[in-house]
Amino acid sequence: MIRVLICDDHQIVRQGIQQMLADAGDVQLAGEAANGPEALARVREGGIDVVLMDIAMPQRDGLDVLRQLKSEFPRLPVLMLSTYPDKQYAVRSLKLGAVGYLNKSADSEQMIGAIRKVAAGGLFITPTVAEHLAGAIGAGRDKAEEQPLHDRLSHREYQVFRLLAGGRSVGEIADQLILSSNTVSTYRARILEKTGTRNDVELALYAVRQDISPVMHGV
Repeated sequence: MIRVLICDDHQIVRQGIQQMLADAGDVQLAGEAANGPEALARVREGGIDVVLMDIAMPQRDGLDVLRQLKSEFPRLPVLMLSTYPDKQYAVRSLKLGAVGYLNKSADSEQMIGAIRKVAAGGLFITPTVAEHLAGAIGAGRDKAEEQPLHDRLSHREYQVFRLLAGGRSVGEIADQLILSSNTVSTYRARILEKTGTRNDVELALYAVRQDISPVMHGV
């Protein structure tokens, strides 16, 4: 049996995935987590073969948890789940060590197929994600000048960027990410410089032009 940990802050999503697992004879639910710290704690207890990790997790977002898990459990396969377009997070997830990226709209057959593949040591990459990954590799090698400006942001800078674009203040972001206001202000300055914007309004407009979903609430 493949023992799966579901990490998502929405109970209805967890219930939906549980039903998918129940219909598969070789996959079983090993646990649930509604936020980042719960996910880490449950994995540390052991008995997990595959982690299904939502990106938009409260307290610590899914990519933060992914990075921590890969540090502590480098061989544990983590399959990222998201409602965001593939181009926003797929490549970032894979670079941080995820073994796949799956949209929450995936049907039961695709979900179970992805779990089985990563549990067996493989990667689950859809054709669309493969295209984005190939594009990112190409841009990194010889087309750096064509790389979108926001692709230059680090993971933490990208988090702060989306929160700023959603209208969050430096203080609110500091509280949410458990950082000092000075640290967030430093990230903000780097983000403005890297994206060529002068203030939060221009940054929000940049996000709209690039079709990047801002964080209006949560992480």
